[in-house]
Amino acid sequence: MTERAYTTALIVAAGSGVRAGGALPKQYATIAGKPLIAHAYAAFADHPAIDRVVVVIAPGAEPLAQAALGAVTLVTGGASRRESVAKGLAAVTGARVLVHDAARPFVPAAVIDRVVAALDAADGVIPAIAVADTLVRDGTVVPRDGLSRVQTPQGFRTEALRAAHAAWPADDEATDDAQMVQRLGGSVALVQGDAMLDKVTHPEDFAAAEARVQWESRSASGFDVHRLEAGEQLWLGGVLIPHDKGLSGHSDADVALHALTDALLGTIAAGDIGTHFPPSDPQWKGADSAQFLQHAATLIAERRGRIDFVDLTLICEAPKIGPHRAVMRERIAALLDLSIDRVSIKATTTERLGFTGRGEGIAAQAVATVSLPR
Repeated sequence: MTERAYTTALIVAAGSGVRAGGALPKQYATIAGKPLIAHAYAAFADHPAIDRVVVVIAPGAEPLAQAALGAVTLVTGGASRRESVAKGLAAVTGARVLVHDAARPFVPAAVIDRVVAALDAADGVIPAIAVADTLVRDGTVVPRDGLSRVQTPQGFRTEALRAAHAAWPADDEATDDAQMVQRLGGSVALVQGDAMLDKVTHPEDFAAAEARVQWESRSASGFDVHRLEAGEQLWLGGVLIPHDKGLSGHSDADVALHALTDALLGTIAAGDIGTHFPPSDPQWKGADSAQFLQHAATLIAERRGRIDFVDLTLICEAPKIGPHRAVMRERIAALLDLSIDRVSIKATTTERLGFTGRGEGIAAQAVATVSLPR
């Protein structure tokens, strides 16, 4: 069996990104809660055919790159894309290199597979998509037969690409690396590209890229009960409610926020509230349950997820929930950074049956719906 060639992915992110607008260069702007460059980096870093990833950045962009990617191999680029690739090549190791534009955030694994496989028989490989629209040049219709849109990652035998860059005239700017290899006499093969690889260039492209994100919807439930006791404060939904009894528990015993916390944790299979805040730990004695809820929301955000809706049902004979419903919704919406129409609070009784019917405690059940990028 032939040993697999060592392959480096070279992500070019040294451009200014001014056409995209915004306060940051486009490669550091976010899509689905994650910088463009981080999407691309993850695609290569997670692929079994890629052994190393090198990122070419603009001078002075180290803080932005490190914030987006963490501790990765960074190379400072040049004034043009060609110069940036050349500088990146100096840091490349291995027999093969895949050159990719950071402005194409979504890189299907199947495209990487096709590019790598085609390098067995060619000096360079480019993914491409056939042109579907009729084209016009200087007012004249151009036949679209045989025309394709070229994408990245483009794959090369490393020495072939180095030779092409070394021989290329300094006063001539190439549109891409395959053009350079081909002019030097190298063979370049085409493989099928993917619409997911469309480039983000202008402000409107961000909305199109967001639409290409594949979201997974998840729902989970939570349930909690606490005893009512004299001498305790009654916290419900993050609001202090006047009552002759309060809920007893290790924290502030906010049964509503506890149920919501468990529901949110359930959407990412992250255990329950006791896993993260064990009642045996004295630091949580009398703690504000708002921090439990926000912790669950933070874990979802770290997965680049978004909370779509939460629904809460309080079960008790007293106090009456209706007079406090609006302020509870506002408080929960603020804690989760949601609009108030994404927070539902209902109340019911058990017709004086069971422990809630006898006024011994309050129960809460919650359902949370979140979306996570696949």
